[in-house]
Amino acid sequence: MKINREGFPTIRNVALPLILILVALTYCALRYGWSWWVVGPIDAGLLYLIVTIFWFFREPKRPLLQEEGAVFSPADGKVVVIEEVEEKEYFGDRRIQISVFMSVTNVHINWFPIGGRIAYSRYHPGSFRVAWHPKSSEENERMSVAIEGTKGSILYRQIAGLVARRIVSYATEEGKQVEQNSKCGFIKFGSRVDIFLPLGSKIEVALGDKVTGSQTLLARLP
Repeated sequence: MKINREGFPTIRNVALPLILILVALTYCALRYGWSWWVVGPIDAGLLYLIVTIFWFFREPKRPLLQEEGAVFSPADGKVVVIEEVEEKEYFGDRRIQISVFMSVTNVHINWFPIGGRIAYSRYHPGSFRVAWHPKSSEENERMSVAIEGTKGSILYRQIAGLVARRIVSYATEEGKQVEQNSKCGFIKFGSRVDIFLPLGSKIEVALGDKVTGSQTLLARLP
């Protein structure tokens, strides 16, 4: 299993000390006869935490799907919003919003929904409401990126949640060309990603659908 680079600091600072504690407790139980009724449950809990940390930062190998005019899901998760809204930050017009909620069990890598030129990139500090709250898209800590593609422009927004307190973006350089379904960032410990599409886009998912980042087709641009 490959580990995403964003997990290395957490593994170094958290997982490795836990591994050392686990080894030390096991050694003391074997060497000095410490009670397994005490050491056993502690070891089991430590092992669970260690495996969870490694699992959280997993990076699955996926085929690189690319299609002009197609918009792929930027994240693993569940479709929780499909609606027409006023996108005020960059476009200043009506757009179709699709939101994907990421639970703590999902892969937390994010991918570029389309390829093209980064036309806009802004980080916004903010609050930490639960990610499914209607105002989280405008009030939570977030990173907004607009991409100009050959068939149209979209904006995606990485949003921190109640637990997620760390947004990583690889799309901070305006004017840079990016490849569809290459990695665009990471959100630690669950949250959501909003995608704003032009009106007239053909939506290929429904509310409640489970989607796979870089693999599930969300929509086709008009």
